[in-house]
Parts: sequence; structure tokens; C-alpha cells
Amino acid sequence: MVAAFASTCLTKTEMSTENGVSLDVSGRGAEESASAPAPTASASEAPAANSSSDSAPRTQLRVGRLVKAHGLKGAFKVELYTDDPDARFVPGAVFTLQVPANSPWHRKEITLREFRWMNSHPVAFFEGVDDRTTADELVRAILWVEQDPAAPSNEEDAWYDHQLVGLEALRDGEVIGRVVRVDHLPAQDLLIVKTSAGEVMVPFVAAIVPSVDIAAGTVTLTPPPGLFEAVPGADDDEGDADEAADAAVVEDAHTDGA
Repeated sequence: MVAAFASTCLTKTEMSTENGVSLDVSGRGAEESASAPAPTASASEAPAANSSSDSAPRTQLRVGRLVKAHGLKGAFKVELYTDDPDARFVPGAVFTLQVPANSPWHRKEITLREFRWMNSHPVAFFEGVDDRTTADELVRAILWVEQDPAAPSNEEDAWYDHQLVGLEALRDGEVIGRVVRVDHLPAQDLLIVKTSAGEVMVPFVAAIVPSVDIAAGTVTLTPPPGLFEAVPGADDDEGDADEAADAAVVEDAHTDGA
């Protein structure tokens, strides 16, 4: 999910897939922050859901990963891929598992029994996982949840990646490109805007992206000089520098001849 308007970034960190196809085209989402993904045949092999032709489009959000077994009673330390764990990890929450195809848990769901913080680490207990042996079978499993793509976010000024991709980028009221993906970097998120001249990386911060209008299908940009074109006067300055260098070479030549 893409993080909220803040001093640094705007995007939430839950990763989404729509109709089973990964929307994280950036290569490394914020959800993949620290560790390798769970071993699976394909990163886009999102959990199964009913796929009848008349079913409504669905979005799967990747919200966590079971890092390691904790204790002897089936608990797990969890790597969180969500900005709002208290809302996602509530007793009774159901997650679809992404695990290797040869796992007995492949494409199965699991229900959260308890979620707590222990020594600043999130720890989860699930129904049907009552001992260390069973827990070890699920280590490195990725947890997914269903999300209605049309549902509004619970956070102010926050969007999912799939809501931002496809928006027209406006500058001074004129369309200058279209958002083709969101890249999640440690320092901040980037909107990748495709223009007629190529792709431009736009820092997703309030000073440069003051407005996102999902209903209108637009994102307003106020980029600094040079982000979408050469800084005015840069060519002239470069030319002046070259002329000065040439003059210095000529002067040196005269001096040597004397």
C-alpha cells in the first residue's frame, strides 16, 4: 500500500495484486524491506480466490511474512508489510498463505488467534498451529488478505499502488505524462511518470506532489526546475564555461611562446 502524505513520502506499504497479477512492478516494494520473499514458484503467484468470470475484480494485499517459529506453542515472529498492523492483525482475521507448491499449506487459509508485541517484535498465533513442528512448516510463508479495490482507505491522504498507477500527471493544469508505477526506496517513494521523452522519477513528497485526485484520475505535480527538463540557462552556462576554458588554453599557448 502507498504511504500517506508526510514530510517524506506518500505511499502505503501493503503490496497489491489484482486478479492474481502482481502490481508491484518496481522490483522491490516496501513490503520486501528486509528479507528474501518466501520460496515459491512465482512472486506473482498470489493466493487463489474464486475466479468465476462474473465475480467482481479483487485485489490481494501482502501484509506480512512468518519469519521464524517462536517458542514451543506454534507462535511466529512476523515481518510486517503493512502500515496498520493493529487493524490487519486482529483475532479472527483470515489470511491466504503463499508457500511453495509442494507444501501441505499451499493455497490454504489460516486464521489469526492472537497478535502481540514481545520485546518490540510482532508475534502471531494461528488456529490449528499449536506446536513448534507445525509452525516450522510455515516459516517464510507470506500472508495475503482480500481487499476491495474500490474501498476507500482508512488513512487520510494515503493510497494503494494500484490506485496511483495510471493517473495522469498534471503540471500547471497541463498533462505531462502518466504514472506507470511506484518505486519504494528506503528514503522515500517515487512516482515513475512516463512522458514523451521517457520515464521521470518523481519523489512522492507533499512539496512536489501536492494533490492526488483518484476520482478525476489525476495527480498534480509542482516539480523543481530540471526534474522534467534541463534547468533554464544550463546550456548557456556550459557554453560560457567551455569558452572560458578555450580562452585559457590560448593564453597559455601565448605565454609558452614568449
